[in-house]
Amino acid sequence: MNTLLFFEFNGFELIVIAFALAYPVLSIICLIDIVRSDFKDAVTKLIWALIVLFAPFIGSIVYLIVGRNSKTSIP
Repeated sequence: MNTLLFFEFNGFELIVIAFALAYPVLSIICLIDIVRSDFKDAVTKLIWALIVLFAPFIGSIVYLIVGRNSKTSIP
């Protein structure tokens, strides 16, 4: 039997795989949102992009919680 076609994962390995797949997806979603959004100034946009890029996983979560509220609203 070909061992590449048959995988046996336990719970821990599935959690690790889920986080490994979630990190790039979450980072890309956050970076797209940062690029498309208007902030007070360009420095704020750059700072959020650097936080998302250089603080793996935590930076994306912080941006989703705090950063989305720092965008300028268009009436």
